[in-house]
Amino acid sequence: MESHLEIRKRIHEFIDIADERILRIINGIINAEEQEDDYPTIPDWHYDEINERREKYLSGESKSYTWEEVKEKAKSALK
Repeated sequence: MESHLEIRKRIHEFIDIADERILRIINGIINAEEQEDDYPTIPDWHYDEINERREKYLSGESKSYTWEEVKEKAKSALK
C-alpha cells in the first residue's frame, strides 16, 4: 500500500502533465470538498424560528398535535 507521501508525490507528478479536462475534474473535486467542509450550516434565522415556536407552545399560544391527530386532519381535508 502506498504511503501518504507517495500518493501526494504521484498526484503532483500527474497534475504537472495533466490536460485541461483532467485539471477541471480535479478542480471540481476540490470545490466539492471545500463546500462539504461548510455543509451543513444551519442559519441563525432557523434557530430563531424554532425558539419562537417553542415559546408560543410553552405559553399556550400554539398547540401541538399527535401524529394520529395530524393524519386524521389530513384525511378529513381530502374529503
